[in-house]
Amino acid sequence: MNYLIKNTMVNGKKIDIEITDEKISNLGPNLNSPHEIVSGDGTIAFPGLVDLHTHLREPGREDSETVASGSAAASRGGYTAVSAMANTSPVADTAGVVEQVFRLGIESGITAVYPIRAVTKNLEGKELSEIGAMADSIARVRIFSDDGNCVSNSLVMRRALEYVKRFDGVVAQHAQDPSLTTDSQMNEGLISSKLGLKGWPAVAEEAIIARDVLIADHVKSRLHICHLTTAGGVEIVRWAKARGIDVTAEVTPHHLLLTDELAESYDPIFKVNPPLRTQADVMALREGLADGTIDIVATDHAPHPAESKECEWQYAAFGMLGLETALSVVWQTMIESKLMTVEALQERMSTKPAEIGRYHNQGKALTVGATANLTLFAPQRSWKVDRDLVASKSRNTPFHGMEFSGSVIATFFEGKLSWRA
Repeated sequence: MNYLIKNTMVNGKKIDIEITDEKISNLGPNLNSPHEIVSGDGTIAFPGLVDLHTHLREPGREDSETVASGSAAASRGGYTAVSAMANTSPVADTAGVVEQVFRLGIESGITAVYPIRAVTKNLEGKELSEIGAMADSIARVRIFSDDGNCVSNSLVMRRALEYVKRFDGVVAQHAQDPSLTTDSQMNEGLISSKLGLKGWPAVAEEAIIARDVLIADHVKSRLHICHLTTAGGVEIVRWAKARGIDVTAEVTPHHLLLTDELAESYDPIFKVNPPLRTQADVMALREGLADGTIDIVATDHAPHPAESKECEWQYAAFGMLGLETALSVVWQTMIESKLMTVEALQERMSTKPAEIGRYHNQGKALTVGATANLTLFAPQRSWKVDRDLVASKSRNTPFHGMEFSGSVIATFFEGKLSWRA
C-alpha cells in the first residue's frame, strides 16, 4: 500500500508527504497522487521515534509482554524502533537468545526490534557474557547492558568498556550501588521517612555514574547512563561532557513528570527502579534534557502482570509502562512549558537514540529517498489514558486517568501504516 499524507507540518512548513514502496517519494505542498490519502491536518510529522530502553519480557515472561504486544504498544506510541533489554528468562547473554528476539521482531512487522544484550553472564556482574559473538550475530548488537542490575565491580566494568570499544559498541549502565540500596523501596527523603519505607539515596546512583565516567575516560570507550534521576547525576554528566568524556545519558518520561510524593498513596503503580525523586530533581532533569546534558528520552517500558502490582508496596515489582504515553508526556513537560523546541524533541526522541544505538535506518530526516519511518502527532488532540485500552499485555501505567493535550494519530514503519487512531 502507498500513501499520500496531506497537510502535515515538517520543520515548520505545511506540506504533503508521498510514500511509495517503503520510501518517501515526494515532499511538497498540494501534491496529487493516486495513493491512499491520510489526513495530516493539525499534525506534526516526526521521524519515527526510537526507544533505547524497552523490556519486552520474551522469552520467559510472556504473561507480562511479548515482542508482538510490545511492538504494538510501541507503534501506538509513535515508535518505529525499540531496544529489547536482556533481563529475560533465559537471560539474553548468548548469541542464540539474541537471534531469537531479533527474529521475533522481524515477524512482528510493525516496528524494528534491536536486542540489547547482557554485559555479564546471567546478569550476575561477575564474568563477561559472549559479547563478541553477540556483536557478530545477525542482530549485530552494539549496546550491552545488565539493566535491572548494576555492573558494580569496577574491574568487570573496565573490561566490558574495553571489549565493546573494538566494534564501536557502548555499555549502558544501570547506575545503582547495590550496597547502598539493599531492600530499598523508594527515594530516600522526607516522604520515605514519613511512610516508614526504606530509602534509596541519590548517592547510590551518583557514585556509580562518577566512577563509570572516569573509567570510560581512562579506556576511551563509549558509556551510556540509563534512566538518570537525580540533580547530582545531571551535574556529573555535565562535568564529564565538559571534559570531553564520551558519555551519553537518558531520562524517562515518568521521571520528567512524577515525584516521590505519589508514594503517599501506597499504590505500587508508582514503584519503579530507579525510584521517583523530588520535584527539585524533576526540574533538574528537565533542564538537563533541554540543554543537551541529557541526550535522549528512553521509556524503560517495564510491563508486569496484575498480581505483581496489586499487592502491598514492599512485595510489588518495580516498573511502569511507558511506550504508549511517552511522546505526550514529553510534549507536556518540555514543549508546552517552552523549555525545548520541537526540533530538539525530534533530536532527543528519534535522531540521537538512533545514533547512539548505531541504528542506521532509523532517526533519519524526512527527505525524499529516505525510508518512510515516521510519526504523525497532533498537539491539540487531547486524550485520557485508560489502562484498559492499552496495547501492552500489562496494565501498569502510572498515567491512568491523566489527560494529555497531544496524541499520536498515525505511525508508519518502512512505508506501512502500522498504527492509526
